[in-house]
Amino acid sequence: MSAEKQARVFFALWPTPALAERLGSIARAEAARLGGRATRPETIHITLAFIGDVPESRLPELVAVGQSTAGGGSDIDLDHLEHWAHNRIRWAGCRKALPVLGELVGTLRQNLLAAGFSVDRGHGPFIPHVTLVRKTRLAAPASLLAPSLHWPVREFVLVRSALGQAGSTYRTLASFPLATCSGST
Repeated sequence: MSAEKQARVFFALWPTPALAERLGSIARAEAARLGGRATRPETIHITLAFIGDVPESRLPELVAVGQSTAGGGSDIDLDHLEHWAHNRIRWAGCRKALPVLGELVGTLRQNLLAAGFSVDRGHGPFIPHVTLVRKTRLAAPASLLAPSLHWPVREFVLVRSALGQAGSTYRTLASFPLATCSGST
């Protein structure tokens, strides 16, 4: 009897193609400056909940979790660059707290746990960030990203990841709309 095929999955925010290209340009510039591997524009995202490998037969359950997770849309302004020395990552983030996004992540993770999925909780509170460069050779101090990049968040997605020689490739399995709020930030 063969083991069931696995799918490596996560929930994420996905930028528009134009925003992904702008972030990809910044990633390439930072990689040229700091060394390392720039994130390809088609793979740029903000991870909300990393699940990892699950049997393919459980993918409909993950879609149901996404459908049952209510949350509000939010506007993200990516306004600074940071560096995590422990894993040699250069990333873009926002200095302003985003409670609506934190609530969405908390609800999503609770729903995943209730459905019997294990969730990578990270190393502390949720920090919305876009990984720009992996395996940097040089560390860089925090700096402002000017002009900031505006990202209107109106949905989140369930993504399947496949590792290849050129890095990971991602395929969106399902998308889930978020409630829009006037003046949401």
